[in-house]
Amino acid sequence: MNYPPRVLTIAGSDSSGGAGIQADLKTMTCLHVYGMSAVTAITSQDTCGVYDVMPVSPAIIASQIKVCINDIGVDVIKTGMLVDQHSIRSVAKAISDYGSNIPLVLDPVMVSTSGARLLNDDGVDALERDLFVRSLIVTPNLDEASVLLKKEIKTISDMKEAAHTICATGPKWVLIKGGHAIGDKVNDVLVGPDFEEVYSSAKIDTKHTHGTGCTLASAIASYVAQKKAVPEAVRLARLFVRRAIESAPGLGKGSGPLGFNVTDIK
Repeated sequence: MNYPPRVLTIAGSDSSGGAGIQADLKTMTCLHVYGMSAVTAITSQDTCGVYDVMPVSPAIIASQIKVCINDIGVDVIKTGMLVDQHSIRSVAKAISDYGSNIPLVLDPVMVSTSGARLLNDDGVDALERDLFVRSLIVTPNLDEASVLLKKEIKTISDMKEAAHTICATGPKWVLIKGGHAIGDKVNDVLVGPDFEEVYSSAKIDTKHTHGTGCTLASAIASYVAQKKAVPEAVRLARLFVRRAIESAPGLGKGSGPLGFNVTDIK
């Protein structure tokens, strides 16, 4: 039997449906991938902010990962919000025990859109030590890259240097996302084995960008599960996110969710 590509997302739940597990699964469905989830935290949030977070126990996180891999099977794993160092260690051990050969797309969720830290220094250290070395690709935004390098990242030159530095810590590929930079262009830098490319596109004038990082990483994971090479997966995922921003329904009083009715990405 020909199974559909299978992707497991390990991330937090967003009650508003625009980011986290909910955005991941919507993205996977749009891209004809069978999505599964291991929930790391339950959040109370809307388009204006995050109000409460309740972490899921590390044992339950590991159990969710185990049963998905052992029964349905997983072609690619994508991680998002991992809460703290205890959850990260649990995720790393579960992947090692049950899915050590499964490609990992790691979205290092560390800083909220408003600039608030979502992962403390111990968590960042655990992420680098336990999961970067397992990662096919890591996708930090400018703020997250700045946390990892402990210095401000602003220019394309900074982004290239940061990507190469992070790559040297273990990931095969690093995508530095420049959407938060000032200017009328979105510049993303991808670095990998003997590879460096800048993806550039015009910014869309909108406030409805809730969940773009989750959506991009999930789209990359979906295309990798479909056997696309990483540069092509990134190209297609960026186009998917752009179309999703363009079709945002305008919901909420703040930064609203994307539109998940995107088709015909080529």
